[in-house]
Amino acid sequence: NQSPREQYRLTDRVAAVAAPDVDEGAPLGWWRRLEEEVLGARVHVPGRLWSGIVEITVLGAVFLLYELGRHAVRAREQLAFDDAELLLALQKNLLLPRETTVQGWLLGHETLIHAANVYYVSVHFPATILFLVYLWLCRPAVYGWARTALVSTTIVALLLHVTFPLAPPRMMPGFVDTMEVYGPTAYGEGTESVTNQFAAMPSLHAAWAIVVGMVLFCAVRRRWRWVFLLHPALTVLVVVATANHYWLDVVAAGLLVWCIVIAQRPWRPLRVRCSET
Repeated sequence: NQSPREQYRLTDRVAAVAAPDVDEGAPLGWWRRLEEEVLGARVHVPGRLWSGIVEITVLGAVFLLYELGRHAVRAREQLAFDDAELLLALQKNLLLPRETTVQGWLLGHETLIHAANVYYVSVHFPATILFLVYLWLCRPAVYGWARTALVSTTIVALLLHVTFPLAPPRMMPGFVDTMEVYGPTAYGEGTESVTNQFAAMPSLHAAWAIVVGMVLFCAVRRRWRWVFLLHPALTVLVVVATANHYWLDVVAAGLLVWCIVIAQRPWRPLRVRCSET
C-alpha cells in the first residue's frame, strides 16, 4: 500500500507526462495553460476521513452564509424590483436581445419548456455535488483547485446578492414564469426558508456550471471532453428561457469565474509540491 504522499507524487508524475508543452501563441493556448494549472494542482490530505470532515465543514459554512444573506434581503423586496427595472433599462441601452425572445422559441413546445424546468430544478445541485465527489475520490490532485474556485465564486456571489438584490425576470411584467405555469417549480410552498428568490445577479447556476465544465474539460484528457462544455451552455439557455435570470446575470457569472481563476494563480500557486505542505 502506498502512503498518501507517495500517491500524490505518482499523480504528479502522471500529470507531468500527460501535459504537453504549451505554445503560448497557439490557438486555445490559454486553455492549455489552464489545463496545466489544473492538472498540476496538489492537495496534501492527512487522512480521507479527516479530509471529508473538513470539506463538509467548509461547504456547510458556505450554506450558512447563504442563509444569512437570504434573511438580509428579505426586507428589501422593493429594492430588488427597482434594481430589476434599472437592469432591464441597461440591457436595452446595451442593445442586448430580450430574454422573451428565447422564451418565445420554447413556449411553443411544451415538452421542451418542461424539460428546461426539470433541468433548472434537478441538475444544478446534484451535478455539482457529483462533480466534487468524483474529483475528491478519483482526481484528488484537481479537487482542491476546483473546490477553492467553487467556494470563492459562491462567497463573492452571495455578497453581491446581499448588496444588489435583484428580482428575476419571471417576477417582472412581460415574462412568463415557466416553472409556475408548466412545472415543476423550485419555489413552491415550503421553500421560502431555504431559497432567496432575489439572488439573480450573478447567476450561481451559470457560475457553478462554468466551473464544472471548465475543470472537467481541463482534467479529463480525452477527445470527447468537449461534451462537458454542454453543461454550462445548456445551463445558460435554461436560466434565460425559464425567466430565472437576465443576460447580464450570466455575463456577470462568467466574469466572476474568470476573476476567481486569475486570482487563484498569484495568491495561491497551483503547483505546490507535497514536500512544501
